[in-house]
Amino acid sequence: MTASTAIGMVLYPNFTHLDLTGPFEVFGRLPNARVFAVAAEEGLVTSDTGLNMVPDLRFDEAPEFDLICVPGGPGVNQMLEDEALLGFLRDQGAHAQFVTSVCSGSLLLGAAGLVKGYRAATHWLSMDLLPLFGAIPVAERVVIDRNRITGGGVTAGIDFGLVVAAKLADDETAKRIQLMLEYDPSPPFNAGSPATAEPSVVQAVREQGAKYLDARREIARRAAARL
Repeated sequence: MTASTAIGMVLYPNFTHLDLTGPFEVFGRLPNARVFAVAAEEGLVTSDTGLNMVPDLRFDEAPEFDLICVPGGPGVNQMLEDEALLGFLRDQGAHAQFVTSVCSGSLLLGAAGLVKGYRAATHWLSMDLLPLFGAIPVAERVVIDRNRITGGGVTAGIDFGLVVAAKLADDETAKRIQLMLEYDPSPPFNAGSPATAEPSVVQAVREQGAKYLDARREIARRAAARL
């Protein structure tokens, strides 16, 4: 970790807040790290479940971050063609030590041309879209490929944050943060993956997300064609 590591966490409308707040909780406990929430404009940014967050900086005020992190969420659809966001990611990705995402945030990295030729994770429902951007989809909680670090589904953000913490600091620091957070998951149901959930549950979730996922595929194809 440098003397002062600057971390940028991207906000946009309808992001999934746990994609951001999970790793934010970890990063905020790193020694000598400054964590900033950044967005295109000032004012409240509302997550897909209604949590309001206020950015610290606008894109045009942001420094060159050592690490940039992009969350996913339903809002990915509209952001796949948002040049303000994609241009910001391209600019930051050109010099950041680490270019990262959680969940479907990796699709935004893809639309910015930042995961072509890289192994990457995303939410299981969007895994088939990564190849449109030249990425190699990997169904793992956290995927590291050179300086690209991507987390899988929403709750993978905490695992992702700890992996990144170990890289920015060291394993001992990451372990202490994990213990301070008492991150010792023991879920009440074995339904956290399509590989373990009952087929009826998997089908219900597919049907629940079908409308915006169909739209996402169409938008992703358009975005990929621009690269």
